[in-house]
Amino acid sequence: MKQVSRCMSTQHPDNVRQPFFVSGQVMQGDDEIKEAYYAFTHLGIKEQLWDFEGKEADSFVVKKLLSGYDSFFRNHILGKDFHITYRVPNPDVEKGDAKVLVETLESIPRSFDAAKTFYGTDEVPIEEIYLPMCTSSKQLIRVAEYYKRFIAGKGKEKLHDTTIGRWIGEFKPASIRVTGLFENRESILGSDKIVAEFIKNQKVKDYQRVWFARSDPAINYGSIATVLIVKLGLMRLHKLQAKTGIEILPIVGCGSAPFRGNLKPTNVETILKGYPSVQTYTLQSAFKYDYPENEVKEAAEKINNTARKEPVYVDEKKVLPIINRLTSAYQQEIKLLAPFVNDFAKLIPQRRKRKLHIGLFGYTRENKGLHLPRAISFCASFYSWGLPPELLGITALTKKDIEIIKPFYGNFENDLRDSLKLLNKDNLRYFPKEIRAKVEKAASLVSYETDEKHKKATSWVPVHYKAKNLADLDEAIIAAGQYRGFLG
Repeated sequence: MKQVSRCMSTQHPDNVRQPFFVSGQVMQGDDEIKEAYYAFTHLGIKEQLWDFEGKEADSFVVKKLLSGYDSFFRNHILGKDFHITYRVPNPDVEKGDAKVLVETLESIPRSFDAAKTFYGTDEVPIEEIYLPMCTSSKQLIRVAEYYKRFIAGKGKEKLHDTTIGRWIGEFKPASIRVTGLFENRESILGSDKIVAEFIKNQKVKDYQRVWFARSDPAINYGSIATVLIVKLGLMRLHKLQAKTGIEILPIVGCGSAPFRGNLKPTNVETILKGYPSVQTYTLQSAFKYDYPENEVKEAAEKINNTARKEPVYVDEKKVLPIINRLTSAYQQEIKLLAPFVNDFAKLIPQRRKRKLHIGLFGYTRENKGLHLPRAISFCASFYSWGLPPELLGITALTKKDIEIIKPFYGNFENDLRDSLKLLNKDNLRYFPKEIRAKVEKAASLVSYETDEKHKKATSWVPVHYKAKNLADLDEAIIAAGQYRGFLG
């Protein structure tokens, strides 16, 4: 089996500070080419996510990297030593972007040709794609089969007096790996069955990667319920690995915000202990740009050098009822806060050029038509007001529940303290009484110290918001984000 990345650099814009190679406030175009090179050369990251889902990505990334950074890639083979992995739209969900999938898959043989011209050998620069919002094996199989039959396979098709392959060249690689990104409770907990069907259909013999989202499920079910769902899913994947003999290599998509996973350079060891069976961790923009470069590189090295282990054991019978109660409580509270977060999210500074993204609530599978912003804007809104969103729904936990989940969760009290230091109790008066009471009760679960600088910055947010002083509001949002080390 080839070496599979332990760290994946993503394009999720949760950062406060922009990297030095970006000239403006919004990263776009060739800035992301530079970002991939920077991740490879300075941060010790071997894989870069190239995101065609929700944004307009550059399909000439391979050619631009090889031509723009010739000396580096002569000595480091793209597709072998370093990897670009596409994330594509899911046609079953994102109908308006369905053909972006086709266009993206069509670019893979072209990238192969560019690499062959550069290296003189049959290196495969793009060999894998991620399919988001995956809910069935059929979705994965369709993508894999479409590529084999209608892209790589069309080289054999006859065209007048010749074949397409003889006319314009062969289409390589002959096949690609397809990895599902699972983003809701049902698909995460059912991923073992979905993956089992896929690897049987596609005759996978070596390994299969599986990506669990961390941010979007948290918006649906709350942060703690999502942690338990993901850990239960990881345990089921491990059982699949034991049953099939095929290595199942999980990816977890954590952000730096506690609500989105609490993965930051200063917290890597805790995350590794909490998710020991995970092969690949996503390092998002705040991880890379809101901390000193040497700290980021050391953290990436720590992940790279830590071997994957068996997952945390989860008692399903005890945990599933707790997940249900946490989810119900969280969803009741978030409905009260939806008008606030939908209004305020529009004012969060943007860090990358992105298209409108429907998100999990966009197709009403979860909360009966409730629409909420993207995860980063969602989180940034709450944190900017000093209301950490991971506190929502938490009071559904009884003392007995907490004792049950502590061994499974692993970092329960540490994560809660990280959240509570960002709480501004003075700002709770701006929220519904029910929310105030719930949050104050959550704050009594552990002892904690308030980040006074963050509190001061968030105290100005409602003042400027109500006065419609948008320039000052923007400044207060950024200041608060700088103190906590992430925007959202």
